[in-house]
Amino acid sequence: MKSAAVVNYAEAKGSVEIREIEQPEIGEDEVLLEVANVGVCGSDLHQWTSDHSWPVNYPVVLGHEFGGKILEIGPRVEGWKTGDRVVSETAAVIDPLNPMSRVGLYNLDPTRKGFGYGVNGAMTRFVKVPARCLHRVPEQVPFEEACLTEPCCVAYNAVVVNSNIRPGDRVVVIGPGTIGMLCAVMARLNGAEVAVLGLEADRGRLEIAKGYGCEGIIGDATDWAKSRDGLGADLIVDAAGASATLKIAMNLVRPNGQITKVGWGPQPCNFSLDPIVQKNVRLQGSFSHNWPIWEKVIGMMGSGMLDVKPIIGGVWPVTSWLEAFEKMHHGEVVKSVLKPV
Repeated sequence: MKSAAVVNYAEAKGSVEIREIEQPEIGEDEVLLEVANVGVCGSDLHQWTSDHSWPVNYPVVLGHEFGGKILEIGPRVEGWKTGDRVVSETAAVIDPLNPMSRVGLYNLDPTRKGFGYGVNGAMTRFVKVPARCLHRVPEQVPFEEACLTEPCCVAYNAVVVNSNIRPGDRVVVIGPGTIGMLCAVMARLNGAEVAVLGLEADRGRLEIAKGYGCEGIIGDATDWAKSRDGLGADLIVDAAGASATLKIAMNLVRPNGQITKVGWGPQPCNFSLDPIVQKNVRLQGSFSHNWPIWEKVIGMMGSGMLDVKPIIGGVWPVTSWLEAFEKMHHGEVVKSVLKPV
């Protein structure tokens, strides 16, 4: 059986198209998922516009934020049955003997390959998934929300695991995309006062941030960051990734504060990092997530503590991928969601 798939077929800008692909055959430790929904990630957009900074195995089906129902089960898979509602982690290929994998940080295994760039992803009807990647979706969480588990886990890892954040802290999130918005939500859940910084074109997305109890700021967040004691914000989350945003973060952070960089940007910096030294600032990278983070986030979604509905800008069939990509790319919506046909 063939299905329509959103395929990134070459490195050149714009090298994405719909292709008909065969249903994959699963291995002994894998399941076959029928995809219900798949979220469009900023990294999908980066591969489409060819300004990414990671290796891609072309041609590849895009999409790594997905959930669906199990259709087939490999002979060595235990604990799952056909019909189970699941979401999948992104670490499609890992070396279980790598030192990072052995301590549970398989997301940091240098040989890791993810869905949507290393192996075929989920912007199609069927995808094969290692059973170790699966997590159950509570019945009360619809799939168009459940497919956002992955970016929620990115934000949880950045803000809760990799940042030192306490109730009453002031946090500035740079960039009101999906990851930035969810980082702001996680910081609010940890009791912080949060401002989300964007551009004039982000005005609509900043209104959504206000709905989460955050301040929306266009252009310059200096006054907000320094309004309490004149020193700056406790934590800056750089969810935009461009070189200029790291410079902004260095200006906004208080002495002995922290900058957590979760956004990607391949451009050289072309400025001094001395303010990090002078301010005694911790610069922390944050990448991906692992099993316990997924369990926490799914629990938060199931209980209603974490509500992702406000950031979903619409659901498009995969054959309308271009419209969904463009609306995100131009900042008209925070998150586009696709549905297989």
